[in-house]
Amino acid sequence: MSKILYAVIPCYNEQEVLRETAKRLQEKFLTLIDAEKISPQSRIVFVNDGSKDSTWQIIRELHGQDKIFSGINLSRNRGHQNALLAGLMTVKNCADMVISMDADLQDDINAIDEMIAKFAEGFDIVYGVRSKRATDTFFKRFTAESFYKLIKFLGGDIVNNHADYRLMSRRALDGLAEFGEVNLFLRGIVPMIGYPSAIVYYERAERFAGKSKYPLKKMLFFAFQGITSLTVEPIRMITTLGIAMSSISFLVILWTLYEYFFGYTVPGWSSMLASLWFIGGLILLSVGIVGEYVGKIYLETKRRPRFIVEEFLN
Repeated sequence: MSKILYAVIPCYNEQEVLRETAKRLQEKFLTLIDAEKISPQSRIVFVNDGSKDSTWQIIRELHGQDKIFSGINLSRNRGHQNALLAGLMTVKNCADMVISMDADLQDDINAIDEMIAKFAEGFDIVYGVRSKRATDTFFKRFTAESFYKLIKFLGGDIVNNHADYRLMSRRALDGLAEFGEVNLFLRGIVPMIGYPSAIVYYERAERFAGKSKYPLKKMLFFAFQGITSLTVEPIRMITTLGIAMSSISFLVILWTLYEYFFGYTVPGWSSMLASLWFIGGLILLSVGIVGEYVGKIYLETKRRPRFIVEEFLN
């Protein structure tokens, strides 16, 4: 018997791409249904993340035209990760497997066939991984690769060149539901589930319409959010750095005493000023990193809902 597949697609101001995205996904799903690879009860679910344009109206129209389209409307904008989680948690009991992807369809939908094949082989999680970054600028390629390396250096478990294009079984989604943190970084959380996983490689295309929802500022914030949500290694590095600075300070004190007792006179204004600025900046940076973790603890203890579903069309 064919398994039920749901595709979850977070949308924020995607009116320019939504109809074309829906058309391509509909064709893909109908092809898979005709080939009996997925059940006719499979659905394409668009999650409206508080869009300010006509995204939700288009989703309602699509649902009215064909029941293969479903829609989830969040009460307000909660960000990509929360919107994605809202979709996954809302449909996890409706499907045998769920694929998450972005609305711009830069991720190759033809990789879905191989993901389903991997699921049939017994894998609970199948990661869609970019085979190359030829379409990226040098800056974007360098920063992305540096981010993955930094995460791994800090002890995080993350799949290289994987965004949020993945297939998860119902069992894997039940495992994901056990993670209750407010500060989400799904790329780092999903590997923690620990069920059998596989990788499918694909080539990422250019966005066919609209603008990217991740400019440089948001990408940097997302990277920092990911690091501080996934690992406490930066705080440990501060401790190590503090020990190192204390050791250097002790040596400087010994050198100063030597200079004093043996009668050497050194003006030292430049070195002292540079040292003060360096240590002052280091202290502020350390306090800022610690403050970021304290802020996350504050948000976690409030236990506010990560999302509120206003309407579910299914």
